[in-house]
Amino acid sequence: MAGTDSTKDAVAVGPSPAVILVRPQMGENIGAAARAMKNFGLDEMRIVDPRDGWPNKKAHAMASRADDILDNAALFDNTPAAVADLHAVYAATARSREMEKPCLTPREAVADMRRRLGAGQQLGILFGGEKAGLDNDDATLAQSIIQIPANPAFSSLNLGQAVLLVAYEWFTFGPVPEPEPAGDGLPVTLDELHFFENRLEEELTSAGFLKPPEKRPSMMRNLRNIFRRADLSGQEVRSLHGVVSALIRREDD
Repeated sequence: MAGTDSTKDAVAVGPSPAVILVRPQMGENIGAAARAMKNFGLDEMRIVDPRDGWPNKKAHAMASRADDILDNAALFDNTPAAVADLHAVYAATARSREMEKPCLTPREAVADMRRRLGAGQQLGILFGGEKAGLDNDDATLAQSIIQIPANPAFSSLNLGQAVLLVAYEWFTFGPVPEPEPAGDGLPVTLDELHFFENRLEEELTSAGFLKPPEKRPSMMRNLRNIFRRADLSGQEVRSLHGVVSALIRREDD
């Protein structure tokens, strides 16, 4: 539907989550996602390992005057790099997963986002590619799962549609509170948390805990999910590093 009016002022975006497209395949769907973002007040796009490379002419053709979002999109090789500077992410997925994470509707997720943004946190929403969506390692990076209510027999959504539905809930929820100075109260960034988790994995492997080898990925996903749910502060992660260091020294004595 036609509805662009250049005589009207754009709605102020304010603090908002980044939309992170993980391994998208078609440029057209990236463009449709950008258009949905522009419609509903989201302005930061991050793209992880797009199949057809970047930039993509088909994305711009589909974006319908949301070219600024595509022009400013940040490109990443992998998902951990795309979320490194954030404090929390939400994984939008239609697949049921055996993960102990809060599972939220888009409206519930947006309410939680507003709370976190008001506390000064930086956030992101993960959307998977058209063929397979998010894999388990991607979903493990998230504190919460977003599931869009849909026909259980046909719940898979087009990438642009999924972004549209979440962005709509974002826009209609109401104004974003001004962030309050958080001081040391912010959760640790996901990059710092990922560094600790990798260190823990190395030490557990050396200690022979992660056995048998074929179960190592699922065991580590379970541990990562524990830390993601905890919303650990920087001080708490530093304390955990100290615990690991103390155990290593004890074994060396």
